[in-house]
Amino acid sequence: MNTLERRIALVAGPLAVALWIVGLVVGQALPSKIPSHATDAQLLVWGRANHNTLIAGAFLFMVGCAVFLWFASVLRSRLAAAEGDHATFSTLVFGSAVAMAVLGMCTQGDAVIGIDNDSTISAATVGTLHHVGDLFFLGLEVALFPFLVGVAVVAFRTRVLPVWWASVGALVGIVALVGPIGWLAVIFGLPVWTLVTTYFLARTPRAATRRSAAVATA
Repeated sequence: MNTLERRIALVAGPLAVALWIVGLVVGQALPSKIPSHATDAQLLVWGRANHNTLIAGAFLFMVGCAVFLWFASVLRSRLAAAEGDHATFSTLVFGSAVAMAVLGMCTQGDAVIGIDNDSTISAATVGTLHHVGDLFFLGLEVALFPFLVGVAVVAFRTRVLPVWWASVGALVGIVALVGPIGWLAVIFGLPVWTLVTTYFLARTPRAATRRSAAVATA
């Protein structure tokens, strides 16, 4: 990994996590509280009253998803270099990252409520947009599994990442498939995994260092 890629890894991973957190705070914590078991009509009133924060929060979160692809590109580069010609699992990892980014963006249905604040959007549409994000979040949980397990397989074979950390990632990926607790893997596991993996991506692997030294002395 060259110096530019190392700098990208240092920036993209933490930036993606920061944008996710800020986006969720702005879009979920700042708006007024939704009434318990809110009807579609109540959701419409809530959306119109909080349209600016809903739009801002969703936008920040979506940018975080896009930046995550930047991080995933650096990750794929490191994995593919270690895996070799076919790079099967490296390709699986990047494809899963793309799916995760798209599904993550699609969870932000409340943004449409804010954007259409002054239009004739119906209460039924608002209710659908508010709840459809749950479906995309479930898809995000499923996509997280091949992403983390794919990274783990390459790490187990090549030691491109520490084996202990690959094992932790694989465990988080498995948790993502467990329905009642899968959300923990996405909300807590993925951000922490991204930050720690950023540290490893920013380092030169010891195997690469040994190869460089061998070439220099040849």
